Amino acid sequence: MELRAETRLAVLGRGSGAPGQPLNVPIVPASNFRAAPAGTAGREYSRDDGTPGWEAFEELIGDLEGGSAVAFSSGMAAIAAVLELLPVGARVVVPRDSYTGLRALLADGAAAGGRWAVRTVDATDPGALAAAAGDADLVWLETPSNPLLQVVDVAAVAAASGALVAVDNTFATPLLQNPLRLGADFAVHSATKAIGGHSDLLLGAVVCRRPEDRARLARRREVAGATPGALEAFLALRGARTLAVRLRQAQESAGELARRLAAHPAVERVRYPGLPGDPHAALAARQMRGPGPVLAFEVADATTADAVCAHVRVVASATSLGGVESTVERRAKLPGQEHVPAGLVRLSVGIEHVEDLWADLAAALEAAG
Repeated sequence: MELRAETRLAVLGRGSGAPGQPLNVPIVPASNFRAAPAGTAGREYSRDDGTPGWEAFEELIGDLEGGSAVAFSSGMAAIAAVLELLPVGARVVVPRDSYTGLRALLADGAAAGGRWAVRTVDATDPGALAAAAGDADLVWLETPSNPLLQVVDVAAVAAASGALVAVDNTFATPLLQNPLRLGADFAVHSATKAIGGHSDLLLGAVVCRRPEDRARLARRREVAGATPGALEAFLALRGARTLAVRLRQAQESAGELARRLAAHPAVERVRYPGLPGDPHAALAARQMRGPGPVLAFEVADATTADAVCAHVRVVASATSLGGVESTVERRAKLPGQEHVPAGLVRLSVGIEHVEDLWADLAAALEAAG
């Protein structure tokens, strides 16, 4: 019997399942283990051999994405590990609208003796993306993107490009989109966000389509030391257990808020692939199982957007996303976000009651006006 994703979230990553063993894989705060007898396999050092907590988390995330997972100390560590698989001088295509940490890392590498040759493109322009990907070694996609909520056709890019394809799947999560099944080579997650879901940990993961890539990434983790903490792995796995119910609530509220914001006189534009008029709605409906819990809306200018963020009381003004609490941020204030409209506010919707969220946003918009 093939179990549904909601059930797999609850039952996978439980350890051996032997009688008398804990139902949850316990925290193992150990770096060193007693050596196994010569000629036999056994765990000796956690950086090399992992911990039960990492393995339980990797089992769950790998299964949900349909590949083999490697956990890292953060989402940025996961991104860096994929890039480190490339040879010196590798050509990397990256979307203009993508995570600022990724583009900062690529810029540093390009400046430091040409570690990578980076091409930045509008990933929503199929012609420009195909031209850039023609001789690339890696095409990096982010869909939906941060913060413009752009959706890219992963299957089309994977089919047309001879390059490796990595997809940052943080916004969608494995429940709404599976890049490996669309032809990508890597699905990358900041588990700090929706997978962990409680704004209390840093963790990343890469899920690989090919076992040999999984082995290479595990080697990068071992030699670079980007290992997850025991507590962080435990918290991420515990948070993942409720991902389906959290995501269902947050996505439903996000759709309702997007509709109400689109009708508000102080809002000039709403970006959300769940709205019928959104330019990415049709592709999102084909590629995803839901538009997700994150949206963006635009007000008149930066001053107004800052005022909205300052006046919310139920929603938190904070830089991260994906938690049980809703958050807002004016993303154009950050370096490297020059392409983002000055008045754009990114809203990550949590599990609060939608009417309380709307009352808070409406009051903030009125105060900012």
